[in-house]
Parts: sequence; C-alpha cells; structure tokens
Amino acid sequence: MKWKILVPVVLSAVLLSACGGQGQGSALEAEASTQSAASSTQSTQEQGGILSSFSAEDLEGNQIDQSILEGHKLTMVNVWATFCSPCIKEMPELGELSAEYQEKGVQIVGLVSDVLDREGNLDEGQMDTAKEIVETTQADYLHIVPRESLFGLLAQITSVPTTFFVDETGKQVGYTYLGSKDKEAWTEIIEETLQEVDG
Repeated sequence: MKWKILVPVVLSAVLLSACGGQGQGSALEAEASTQSAASSTQSTQEQGGILSSFSAEDLEGNQIDQSILEGHKLTMVNVWATFCSPCIKEMPELGELSAEYQEKGVQIVGLVSDVLDREGNLDEGQMDTAKEIVETTQADYLHIVPRESLFGLLAQITSVPTTFFVDETGKQVGYTYLGSKDKEAWTEIIEETLQEVDG
C-alpha cells in the first residue's frame, strides 16, 4: 500500500486545526487526500510496513519496538508536538477514545516529534514539557520518543498533528490525516478503518 498524505486545500480551515513543522507555526494541512511517497518510505513498505521494524523509547525511557502492535487489529498513530495547540486540544478526546476502543482491538499511540535536538539527542526540557502535556490532557496512552529507525518516517511529516493507522504487522491501513479532529470525527474514521481491516 502506498503512503497516502493529505494535500493543502483550504488554508483558513487549516489554521485552526494544525501547526507547521519545525516549530515555525505555518499551517499546511487540509481535508483532501492524494498519494505520495518518499523513496525511504516506499522501500520500508516494500519490505514490510511503515512500522514493521523499529526501536524507540516511550516518555518514561522504556525500550519499545514493533511488538507494541501485536494483538491490536488497528493502531492509530498520532504525531504531535509540544508547541502545537491543535495537537494538545485533541489529546483529551484521544485519551477517551483510547479507553473506549481498547476492547475492540484498537490502540492509540502518540509519537512526539519535537523532543530531540538537531543532533538527535534527547532534549530534557522538551521531554518534561511533553510529560506535563500528557498528564494535563489525560492522554494516558503510549507516547513514543523517536529514534533513528523512525527518522525516515518523521521526515515525511510536514506538519502536526498528523495521524495514520497501521495493522498489527505495521502496514499502513487507510489514509493519513492532517490536522486535529474532534471525537465524533475520529470515531467515524476509526470505524471506517476498522472495517477495512476486518473486511
């Protein structure tokens, strides 16, 4: 399956739902979809899936890898940043969805995009900020701190929040969604994507 991303359409709507990458605050998201892929992502998908093989840590420093996907029909991966207000605004409802869908074989995982410095080392101040945001928003699902094996994926993320779904083998299911959404919209998307997995 090819990497699918959303293209910019209506800037005014986007300004309310997303933040530009690299902390710049420029909004480049929208609600239309198209297919696109960088060679590194395509290569990964040909070998397996975009998350079929990776190693990283969670916010508490625990080592994790692709085994976190096992036993889940669907994993919703929400890429967010500590500077992004729309990211933070949707996190309480993502926490609610995480609890509600747990028994349906669906998990939500956060991927914190801005806790590393330019050399790829952990920025302790950013880590503390991320932990505080998670606690405040009660987004008590797993949050991944990216490591080298995820840098290729992060390079494809031009703005946050960006959300995509994978099956238990790490292969992408459905589309990639740019911008924040409310609980009702995410519920509809999760249900549609679950049907694709169960289909």
